[in-house]
Amino acid sequence: MSEPVNPEHDCNLCPRLHDFIGEQRIKYPEWHNGPVDPFGDNNARFMIAGLAPGLRGANQSGRPFTGDFAGDLLYATIDKFGFSTGKFDARPDDGLVLQDCLIVNAVRCVPPQNKPTTEEIKTCNVFFQRQMAIMPNLQVILALGKIAHDAILMNFGLIRGHYKFAHGAVHELDRVTLVDSYHCSRYNTNTKRLTTEMFEDVFEIVRERLG
Repeated sequence: MSEPVNPEHDCNLCPRLHDFIGEQRIKYPEWHNGPVDPFGDNNARFMIAGLAPGLRGANQSGRPFTGDFAGDLLYATIDKFGFSTGKFDARPDDGLVLQDCLIVNAVRCVPPQNKPTTEEIKTCNVFFQRQMAIMPNLQVILALGKIAHDAILMNFGLIRGHYKFAHGAVHELDRVTLVDSYHCSRYNTNTKRLTTEMFEDVFEIVRERLG
């Protein structure tokens, strides 16, 4: 029997995250409050790797980048570059469909203060590896932030020091191209560390690579 690609809803591999989600289940019983599965097509050539579910975003809605500001910018850019059909309405039942694209988080469960530990990233990387293993056509991965960048390198068994994270950087890995971007969080956009134009620039790189 093959190993599960996604963790169980009550996954307890990371005790701290399991306990934190348990607290949210008491406070907000109507929320998703569990590991968030990838969204998109396993046959896609393009993967977007995020950090972890946002507390009031994916942890609430159950779909990556759905319900918080980061998702507004991400999905608008995905649409602009032709990677989706339908209209994004920040709900998992809004009818949005990704085209040739899949979104996954390096850590599937929401972490306190949005900061997973190194051990939690390592533990959850097994699910990242299994997801990549079922994507035969994968050509380009866009890493949103350094944690996602490092998780991808971990997946390939590569040394982080040989592939420095930088916005707009392009790294040729074993069988895919890794493109880096600052995370599309409200903090980064409010401080102008990441602008809409900068974010679209990395999508231009992705489109050029995919042809």
